[in-house]
This record gives sequence, C-alpha cells and structure tokens, in this order.
Amino acid sequence: MSLITYREAIAIAMRDALKKNPSSLVYGLCVTDHTGLFGTTLGLEAEFGADRVFETPLSEDAMTGFAVGAALNGLYPIHIHLRNDFLLLSMNQLVNSIAKYKYMYGGCFEIPMLVRGIIGRSWGQGAQHSQSLQALFAHIPGLTVIMPASAKSVLDNYDYVVNKCKSPVISLEHRLLYDYVFESEECVSKTEALTSYIVQNGSDVTIVAASIMVQESQKASRFVKENDGIEVEIIDLNCITNPDIKMILESVSKTGKVIVADTGWSSFGVCAEVARIIATNSPEILKAPIKEISMAKAPCPTAKTLENFFYPDMGDIVDLIYALYYGKSDHGKDLPSREYKMRSFKEFKGPF
Repeated sequence: MSLITYREAIAIAMRDALKKNPSSLVYGLCVTDHTGLFGTTLGLEAEFGADRVFETPLSEDAMTGFAVGAALNGLYPIHIHLRNDFLLLSMNQLVNSIAKYKYMYGGCFEIPMLVRGIIGRSWGQGAQHSQSLQALFAHIPGLTVIMPASAKSVLDNYDYVVNKCKSPVISLEHRLLYDYVFESEECVSKTEALTSYIVQNGSDVTIVAASIMVQESQKASRFVKENDGIEVEIIDLNCITNPDIKMILESVSKTGKVIVADTGWSSFGVCAEVARIIATNSPEILKAPIKEISMAKAPCPTAKTLENFFYPDMGDIVDLIYALYYGKSDHGKDLPSREYKMRSFKEFKGPF
C-alpha cells in the first residue's frame, strides 16, 4: 500500500498549482532556501523559474499588498508565511482590503488567492511564534479559513482553491503534521472541498475537531475502544468558516455527547462557534454539557517543560471521553501512559 506524508501532499499541491494554473505565483520567506519551507516548496524555483517562485523581504504588509495587486491583474498569488503569527503584520491588507474588496466594488472585482500560514508548537518559540489565530481570521466575512488535518484534505482543498475558488483563502497548516503518514488511497476525493469530513463513525461520543486535534482524537478513540469498547465519531471541521452544520447536528443527535477539540483558545474561538451552532439549532439533542479541548488561557511559555503542560494531547481527550461516557469527571479510569502516547507522537525537529 502506498503512503504519503502531509509534507509530500503539500509539495504535490504546490507543484500542481504551478502546472495547472499558469497565472499562479508562489512566494514568501524560505520558499527558495535549502529547507524549502519544511520541504513543501523544494525544487519549485528551478522547475518554474524565479519569476513565479521567489523569496520576499521581511515586509509582510507590503508583500500582502503585492498579492492584492497581483490578483487584480489576473495572477493567482500563493503567499506563504513561516508562522501564522506574521499574518498579524498583514491585518490591514487582509481585513480592510482583501476580505472586503469584492463587496465594496459591487462584485466587479475578485481577488482570489491562497495564504498559507504555519501554526503549532515547536520548541522555545514562546508567546509570539506559536499561536493558533484561526478565530481572528474566521471572524471576518469575506475570508475563508481552512485547517487541513490530513494529506487528503490538503489535496482536496488546495486543488479546488487554486483552480476553482474566486475568493481569498487562508490555510493554517500545523507544523507537527508535516511528518504524519497517510495511506494514499485515503486521498481519493469522495467529498466536497471547503467543508467538513466524517473521519470515523461511532455511536457513543462525538468529537468535532480541527487541525492536528483530528489526529489526537483518532489516537484517543483507539485507546478508549481498545480498553472499554467505546465508539467515538470524529468530524474534521476542515473549513472552519463553512462547517457542515447538518453533519454536526446529526452526529450529536446520535450520540448526545460532544467534545470540541481545537488548537486555539476556547473563548470566542472554534470551540465557542461549534457550541453556538448546537445551542442555536438543536440544544435538546445534548444529553450532557459540551466539553472543550483547547490551549491554556495564557501565552505559550518558552521553556519546553512548561510548554508540555500548555498544549493538550490525546490523554486530555481520553479523560473527557470517559467523563462523558460514564457521566462523571472522577471516572476512575486509567489514562494513556507517556509510553503509549509516544508510540505515535510527532515531535517537531526544527529548525523554525
């Protein structure tokens, strides 16, 4: 059976974008250096030329403004940010120009583009380089925000976005996902892009997850099934600005119990939005209060030992599954050991 990593899927998607769409450009920090931006842009400059694949100066606001001009003139910019935190320097362009351009000019102009930003933990990155800012961008009408959690979601979404979507899309890729391995058969598209996926079916608890928390949820579900026979249904939100509301409600109607797992903070974020969807549509389907998995309500610490407490993992998800299934937080069940979690844990190796 052939396998593909998340990193390889992105590299394929970038090469396909340049091949299929002759107006496309790929640019950003480290795009042409020896790392190829975590290996996702290696060899593209040599293959497609420096006029289509190029480095940029440290000027995020100006380079995002360049994307506006390029899109207005018929080009398709793919602007890559080494960390999504750097997008904060582009907020005027993203929020006041890109998101509103079509609206302000009565639909006469379109500015399709893909903005890739990298999120997630590494080592020693601290408060300003490890944030997951999806809620900020998803709050703005006119911006589509995706968080691909698998090789399939990368290939599905990027092909659609580059070749068919006429709107600006922000994609947030988790740095710990790059080395995850997926079966290539899973990458055959059977669903629409820019919406949610059912990752696995279950009858006892629903987990609605985003980004790497989809993978952590799958690990947690395997643990509780092996040890207690608990069947967990997992929904990959994938496009957090266009979640499949019907899918979420049908799943929660079946299980009555839901956990929302996100890489950001819970308040005013993805966890809050999923809870809002359920509460405003069918609150009666809940058999227990919604549980949340999110980052600690604080900036990320720089020290590795403290960082390990800051980020939730599969053990936290297992704890909440048991709490919902048995109806009490002091469920008395053993949680995954460190050795169990390390079987499939992907530790970021640098350099950024």
